[in-house]
Amino acid sequence: FYFLLPLLATFLFSLRRQKGMLGLLAYWNVFNDPNFLKSFTFSAEMAVFTVLAGFALLMPTVFLIHWKFPKLKPIIETCTMLPFVIPPIVLVFGLIRIYSKPPLALVTSPVLLIAGYIVLAFPYIYRSIDTGLRSLDLKSLMEASLSLGANQTVTFFEVILPNLRTSLLSAAFLTFSIVMGELTFAVMLAWPAFGPYMALVGRDLAYEPAALSIFSFFLTWVSMALIRWITYGFTSKSTLSGGAH
Repeated sequence: FYFLLPLLATFLFSLRRQKGMLGLLAYWNVFNDPNFLKSFTFSAEMAVFTVLAGFALLMPTVFLIHWKFPKLKPIIETCTMLPFVIPPIVLVFGLIRIYSKPPLALVTSPVLLIAGYIVLAFPYIYRSIDTGLRSLDLKSLMEASLSLGANQTVTFFEVILPNLRTSLLSAAFLTFSIVMGELTFAVMLAWPAFGPYMALVGRDLAYEPAALSIFSFFLTWVSMALIRWITYGFTSKSTLSGGAH
């Protein structure tokens, strides 16, 4: 109740853009603002690149830790806590200081923004993949595949990855939600992302920020619903397959 009441109040406030009546004018104004589409598209693109780059970096790493180097787990798990401990403003200033001079002058490149987003999403991507791998009998799967003549690369792509679809999709949607709402990195690196756009609208207007808040909340809950739906779908299929055997 304490969660839904403020949300309901925000929604009702967003409908009062026209004096004396309820309507969707605030939403109309937001969705017809060219900067809304520009910022939303930019953040969505950055989210996709962050997911792809994050998976490319972390999926093999977590797999190798589980398969070959289990003693490194405590170190990696400690590293996953750093984005929660170190404020984003400190992280972004560190990136600016390191990558503002040749030979790695990346401050004006979206690569640096994506790298920062990967750092922020690191705990969520790692935990999702780690949970998925923990649910598998990795040793038995690897030994069975290798004994049948497959090498480690083939086993990874054709045996392990298909069993991690749910975990990877969960990580993807969580990362997407994080990137879409991120503010500090985008502001300090001067990129037209969705987070700074929401902050700018909130500074100049009253009802449109409420509409954006509801839209952002809706976007987050759609992502969570998709995670739940996909997870339930794969779980049901696995159960049916197991029952059939």
